[in-house]
Amino acid sequence: MPPHPLARIVDQLKREPSRTGSIVITVYGDAIVPRGGAVWLGTLLTFFKALDIDGGVVRTAVSRLAADGWLARTRVGRNSFYRLADKGRDTFAAAARHIYAARPPEWTGRFDLLLLPNGSGQRDGLRDSLRNAGFGNPLPGLWLAPSGTAVPEAAGHAIRLEATVAPDSDAAETGRRLIAASWQLERTAEAYRLFVATFAPLRAFVQRADELSDIEAFTARILLIHQYRRIVLRDPLLPEAMLPPDWPGTAARALCADVYPALLAGAERWLDANAVCEAGPLPPPREALGRRFRD
Repeated sequence: MPPHPLARIVDQLKREPSRTGSIVITVYGDAIVPRGGAVWLGTLLTFFKALDIDGGVVRTAVSRLAADGWLARTRVGRNSFYRLADKGRDTFAAAARHIYAARPPEWTGRFDLLLLPNGSGQRDGLRDSLRNAGFGNPLPGLWLAPSGTAVPEAAGHAIRLEATVAPDSDAAETGRRLIAASWQLERTAEAYRLFVATFAPLRAFVQRADELSDIEAFTARILLIHQYRRIVLRDPLLPEAMLPPDWPGTAARALCADVYPALLAGAERWLDANAVCEAGPLPPPREALGRRFRD
């Protein structure tokens, strides 16, 4: 009998470097923010126990996130409750527009160019902020992204210009060369292919109406978004005409649109039964939750 598709996904997660802190942020952004924003640390420990991740590892990750300004803690008696701090909430809110849309945004034909003083754009923190925001770096001091990409606060001192490149214009080939130098598209494509290969058995499972327990549905939902957001946030979401043929990001988004809604009911039941905030059970989810990957 083949292994359960979720068991395969969890097994692959365990073979990767520890990303407990990143999964915690996914839990909050994906599942807790739509239901009030705060949850008891014990709820997180229960979830991570299902992933066979030690509670000490989770406590350490949560403490580090709080120390780094991603989470804010409230104590009620001996119990600790955490919510996303402004930094974490704003970061995930901006990311959500890329993650949950039914399709990538329409391209306007324009790129934003950021010009940074020599050397400043190569500092590790600033470089990571720009890349995580979707900017590519074709030349020293020059960063490029589709028009409208939010500029990280750390790059607020940059000079911002706009360039237009129509896919069928004489400048299109120059634009493609800039794109090739700005983003490692083949690495992103390979990550999408691995994502599809990893989660395709789960899609087949839920499409056959095979049942997952509520904790399995919640776990699958979180790991689906955790893995997908790691890729899509480094994808510049370029226009189709500027992408290689058969771009696998399209298949990855379609897979999410098939699987995520099928997991929601069971995942929300698990939260109803297990998750609490300072006032007791979590409030009901916002209506927008059910529209993810559909709007």
